[in-house]
Amino acid sequence: MKLLDQVRFLLGITRSSDIVRRYFVVNGFDGALTMLGLIIGFLVSGASDLRTVINVCLGAAIALGMSGLSSAYVSETAERRRALGKLEEAMITSLQDSAHGDAARGVPLLIALVNGLAPLTISLLILLPLFLDQAGLRLPLPPLYAAIVVALLVIFLLGVFLGRISGVSWLRSGIQTLVVAVVTVALIYLFA
Repeated sequence: MKLLDQVRFLLGITRSSDIVRRYFVVNGFDGALTMLGLIIGFLVSGASDLRTVINVCLGAAIALGMSGLSSAYVSETAERRRALGKLEEAMITSLQDSAHGDAARGVPLLIALVNGLAPLTISLLILLPLFLDQAGLRLPLPPLYAAIVVALLVIFLLGVFLGRISGVSWLRSGIQTLVVAVVTVALIYLFA
C-alpha cells in the first residue's frame, strides 16, 4: 500500500482526519500571529538590524514547531493507547499487531508532525521576505512590511480554508481571521 493510502487508511479507522486538519489550522494560525506580533514589535521598537529580527523570529518559529510536535505526540499517544485499550477490552483480544495497533502507533506521529510543521512552515513563509532581503534581493516594500503583507495574506487564506471546510462564505471567513490579525496589530501598537 502506498504511503499516502496507508495514511488515509489509518486516519480513516481512527476518524482522525478532522483532528489533523484542526491542528494544522490552529497551529498555523498561532505561527502566523506570532510572527506578525514579533515583526510589529520590532517595527514599534525601531529595531533596524535585520539579522537580529530574523534570529529572534527563527527562534520563536522553531520553539513553536517543537512545542507543537512534542505536545501533540505525547497527548495523542496517550489518547490512542487509551482508545486501543478500550477496543481491545471490548473485543477481548490484543490488537497490537492489527491495523488498529498500527494506527495507535502511527497516527500520533502524523498528528504531531502536522502540529509541529504547521507553525514552523507558516512562520518560515512569513519570514521569506526577510531572507530574500538578506540574500540581496530587493522587494517593492521594505522587508518587515513585506513580511507583514505575507502574514496577513496567510492569515486570510487560513480563514478561507476554514470557510471552505465549514461550508460558509470563504470571503467572510477570511475577513474574520484578518480582523483578528488587525486587532492583534492594534493591541501591539496600543500597549507597546
